Amino acid sequence: MEQLLDPLVLARWQFGLTTLYHFLFVPLTIGLATIVAIFQTVWVRTGKLQYLQLTHFYGKIFLINFAMGVVTGIVQEFQFGMNWSDYSRFVGDVFGAPLALEALLAFFLEATFIGLWIFGWDRLPRGLHLATIWVTAVATVVSAYFIIAANAFMQNPIAYTINEEKGRAELTSLGELLANPIAIAAFPHTIFACFMVSAGLVISVAAWHLSRGQNMETMRPALKFGLWTMVISGAGTALMGDQLSLAMVDAQPMKMAAAEALYATASGADASFSLFTLGTPDGVHELFSIRVPYLLSLLSTHSLDGTVEGINDIQADYQEMYGPGDYAPIIWITYWSFRWMIGLGVVHILVAVVGLWLTRKGRTPTNRWAWKAAIWSFPASLLAMSVGWIFTEMGRQPWLVFGLLKTEDGVSPGVSGLTVLVSLLAFTLVYGSLAVVEFRLILKAVRSGPEPIERAEGDADEPVSRAAVY
Repeated sequence: MEQLLDPLVLARWQFGLTTLYHFLFVPLTIGLATIVAIFQTVWVRTGKLQYLQLTHFYGKIFLINFAMGVVTGIVQEFQFGMNWSDYSRFVGDVFGAPLALEALLAFFLEATFIGLWIFGWDRLPRGLHLATIWVTAVATVVSAYFIIAANAFMQNPIAYTINEEKGRAELTSLGELLANPIAIAAFPHTIFACFMVSAGLVISVAAWHLSRGQNMETMRPALKFGLWTMVISGAGTALMGDQLSLAMVDAQPMKMAAAEALYATASGADASFSLFTLGTPDGVHELFSIRVPYLLSLLSTHSLDGTVEGINDIQADYQEMYGPGDYAPIIWITYWSFRWMIGLGVVHILVAVVGLWLTRKGRTPTNRWAWKAAIWSFPASLLAMSVGWIFTEMGRQPWLVFGLLKTEDGVSPGVSGLTVLVSLLAFTLVYGSLAVVEFRLILKAVRSGPEPIERAEGDADEPVSRAAVY
C-alpha cells in the first residue's frame, strides 16, 4: 500500500499521462494550421471551390483539435506547481523563460489570429483573411520552438549559473538558452514529424471517402496532397533525426546506448544496430537478434569505424561524476520505443510512395487492402510520434534535468500520495470524457465530409457565401 501511494511514482504517472494526452493534439495543431493555409491559398489563387471546401473541412478538425490542446496544455503546466514544486523552484528562472515567451508571444498571436480567421470570412478582404491563417500557422511553429527550447534545457542544461545562497539555477543568457544545440536539432525533426501526422490525417480521411465513392472531386486532390506531404515530411524527419542523434550522443551518450541496449563499448562492425532482439533486459542473455553491422556506429558518429560507448562504461563514468546510483533508464522501454518510432515512420513513407504509384495519372486503387492501409495512416503516424516522445523523455531518466537534478528530487515535498492519487483519478476521468467528446466531434465532421458550396449567380468565381460554419 505504501508503494502504491508513493508521491513520486504517482506524480510521474500523472505528468506522463497528461503529457501524452496533450501531445495527441500538438502535432495536428502544428501541421493542420499550415495545411489549411495551403488549401486556402490554392483556392484564393485558382478559384477552385474544392479547395475552399477542403479549407472549411480540415479547418473544422483543426479548430476542434486546437481547443482541446489549449485545455490540456494549461492543466499540464499547472502540474509544475502542484506536483513538481521543487523542480519549479530550482530551475524555474531558466525553464520558465521560454515558456513565458511561448505564452506571451506565440500563443497570443496564435489565439488572436485564429479568432480573426474564424470570424473574418465575410468581413475581411480575401488576401487579408488569408494572411490571418498564415500568421496562425507561423505562430504554431514558433510556439513549438519555445516549448522545445524549454525541454532542451532538461536534456542539455546550459545558460545558467547556480546561486548557492538561494539554492537554485538562474538564467545567464536567454539567447544561449534558445540556441541550445539540442533545441536546434530537435526542432526541425519535430516539425517534420508533425507534418507526417497531419498528412496521415489527410490521407486517412480522403481514403475513407474515396473508398466509398464519396466526394470524389474534393478528396482526390486531398489524397494526392497528403501522400506527397507524407513522403516529403518523412524524408525531412529522417534527415533531421540523424542530426538529432548526433546531438543526443554528444549530450546524453547513455540515451543512445540505451536505445540499442548496448552494454559493452563497441566500434566498427561490432557497433551494429539490432532490428529485432529477443533476450533479457540486462543484455546478459541474447536469444536471437537481427543486426545490421556498422549501422549504430554510423548513426552515432557518422563513421563506419566510430566508437559507441556502452551502458557499463557510461555508468562507471557517471558514478565518478555524480556519485553512487543507477544512471541507466529502463532499457526495454528505450529500446522498443526507438524501434517503433523508426519502424512506423519508414512504413508510412513506403505506404505513401505506394499510394502515389497506385493513384498515378488519375487511377483509383481497386484493392481494398490499399484503402485500409491508407485509412490507418493517421492512427499509426500518431502512435509513431507518441512513442518517439516517450523515447525522448524516458531515455533521460533518472534525470529531470540531465546531470543537474534527479527526478526524485523534483517532486513536491508537501504533497501526499493520496492527494496525487485523487487528482490522478480525477484527471483520468475528465480526460477520458474529453477524449470521447473529441473523438465523436472529429468523427462526425469526417463522416459529414466537405459541405457543398454553390457559386453566386452571375459570378463564376465567387461562392454564394464565404462564411465558414464554425
